[in-house]
Amino acid sequence: MRTRRHRHAELEIDLVVRGSASYLVGERRYELTPGTLTWLFPGQDHVLVDQSADHELWWAVFRPAFVARTATTPHTQPLLEQDPAGRFSRRLEPGRAGRLDALFGEVRAAEARDDALANAGLAYLLISAWRAFLESDDVVEGVDLHPAVETVVRLLRADSRAGDLAALARVAGLSPSHLSRVFKAQTGVSIGRFRNQQRLQRFLLLYGRGRRMTALAAALEAGFGSYAHFHRVFRQETGRSPSAFARERFGPGPLNRPNGEA
Repeated sequence: MRTRRHRHAELEIDLVVRGSASYLVGERRYELTPGTLTWLFPGQDHVLVDQSADHELWWAVFRPAFVARTATTPHTQPLLEQDPAGRFSRRLEPGRAGRLDALFGEVRAAEARDDALANAGLAYLLISAWRAFLESDDVVEGVDLHPAVETVVRLLRADSRAGDLAALARVAGLSPSHLSRVFKAQTGVSIGRFRNQQRLQRFLLLYGRGRRMTALAAALEAGFGSYAHFHRVFRQETGRSPSAFARERFGPGPLNRPNGEA
């Protein structure tokens, strides 16, 4: 559920474990398949789209001070940059991807037991992932986004209610049918689905754990026309109901009822 275009001060790495998805990074789209390792730098806008139902990935973020303490050798200096030149998505060979997958799991387990062990593991993960990246020659080149697609993505990430298809097409300078075809071809999702993904992410930000507002209020403010609309889109995008998602993520809670009551 990380579908809103964003950037952050931390360095991020993603490793696809299964399924497929696409990243929109700046003005390019990158296809993500199992074994793809992607680096996202602080100066880069990015959004994950077109996720298959079985898509899973590991992701980790590293604060700038942590990266500065860890990336001290000449070959790791690019990790200190805000937006370095080059392509930073590559496919690892299966054995290397499997070892990195296992390392992610070990560090995740350490976080629940020992802070010192977790921090040491994160440093090892950062350098190990960078070395695995450098030793792969299978670069994911990506494709340039059409200016009209970039315009619509920018509008919808700012406001998921930013006009209907006809209004978006006028701003983008294309006919509605042409815009629909180009957007789907370049992002892998329809404009309607991309809009709903932005609404879902907005809902999660508003609702949190249900302590700030009810699920119904958050769904309506996020741009859904009704709770039924929200529930249908949520199940389509995640493969499970809002209540099942909440139990997996937060434990027993109030999301199983529209009014937010336990």
